[in-house]
Amino acid sequence: KIEEKKKLYVPYNILPLDPESTDQAIMQNPEIQAAVYALRNIRGLPWPKDKEQEKKQEKKPDEKKTDRDLLDWLQAMFGFQKDNVANQREHLILLLANVHIRQIPKPEQQSKLDDRALDYVMKKLFKSYKMWCKYLGRKSSLWLPTIQQEVQQRKLLYMGLYLLVWGEAANLRFMPECLCYIYHHMAFELYGMLAGNVSPMTGENVKPAYGGDEEAFLMKVVTPIYKVIEEEAHRSKTMKSKHSHWRNYDDLNEYFW
Repeated sequence: KIEEKKKLYVPYNILPLDPESTDQAIMQNPEIQAAVYALRNIRGLPWPKDKEQEKKQEKKPDEKKTDRDLLDWLQAMFGFQKDNVANQREHLILLLANVHIRQIPKPEQQSKLDDRALDYVMKKLFKSYKMWCKYLGRKSSLWLPTIQQEVQQRKLLYMGLYLLVWGEAANLRFMPECLCYIYHHMAFELYGMLAGNVSPMTGENVKPAYGGDEEAFLMKVVTPIYKVIEEEAHRSKTMKSKHSHWRNYDDLNEYFW
């Protein structure tokens, strides 16, 4: 019976985002619909060949229908975990919806995401990152397109990428400058992907430095840094050395600013 129900229902926290749940009361709220529709604007995004092939294949009769969105694209390109993507999708929708509904004067079209709400959330989300860039004298990697119709999509991609990085960071959240460093380079790669840039090293279209395979971000970015922290913590417990002889979170974080 459990397996049968899995074919009918999709697990969720607050928002039932599967297509079969669009008639539920919470999904009828205009502010929720506005955020959901904005995230589902995947027009013009260059999907990996294997994902593009999946998109074209006919859907099996017992398979759940899915609506791809910007976070699905980020998962396909950067190798984030499936459950992290689901959590951050809901997180971002609720952030945008909560600000969208509080706008004064009210948006003319309630079902269209208000740019004021988007800019407000983006400003708060990237406050520490921009301070990090300013401190190091670097330009941020948040480059926007000149075509006005693509600006909202690009902002949502930058925000989605930031939340996905944060969602899988685990203990690296104690190293905020480290996260800024990671995000800075990944946002630059995101820009390169969207611009169709070619890597001078490989002669192919720009990809994440770590490859971007399934769950690659956790395995090739987060885990190696975490293992260094783990080893230092182990040294502090097993070796009777002075505090100045081993590194804690703050010491390691200083590498990134």
